[in-house]
Amino acid sequence: MSASEIERTLVRLAHEIVEKNEGAANIGLVGIKRRGVPLAERIGALIAGIEKRPIDTGVLDISFYRDDLTTQGPRPVVTPGAIGFDVTGRDIILMDDVLYTGRTIRAALDALFDHGRPKSVQLLVLIDRGHRELPIQATYTGRNVPTSSREIIEVKLNEIDGQEQVLLVEVTG
Repeated sequence: MSASEIERTLVRLAHEIVEKNEGAANIGLVGIKRRGVPLAERIGALIAGIEKRPIDTGVLDISFYRDDLTTQGPRPVVTPGAIGFDVTGRDIILMDDVLYTGRTIRAALDALFDHGRPKSVQLLVLIDRGHRELPIQATYTGRNVPTSSREIIEVKLNEIDGQEQVLLVEVTG
């Protein structure tokens, strides 16, 4: 995906969110660190433009909740932080760049519920590449990109990477 394709996709997703939720009065957008955060901020700005009101956006750090951390080598230093707004009773939309096995989202749900009890949780992903290990499905999907186990999706966003694109890369070796 090029930068313009990413932008068009985010505009479409913002409109889908507003339509599905009959406005944005009760929604809160939560980006999963790292690349889910700029997605949440961008879509929040788009929805704010549509609805003519600010949209709560926050950050969720799931590193403490992951089940795939190695037991060898240095352990990550986890600083528990608030999402930035109260999630209790809200329609929360979790955002991430790529949905693959579902393990990141499982960890994000655990982390989210430690911050409160949302009314509902929806999932938005820029790319769904299939290969689920857990029964997790996105509510909003930018693009489905079937991949093999020898391929990876690289999402590059200006806010983090200084460039804007989505690449399908074959792993060698």
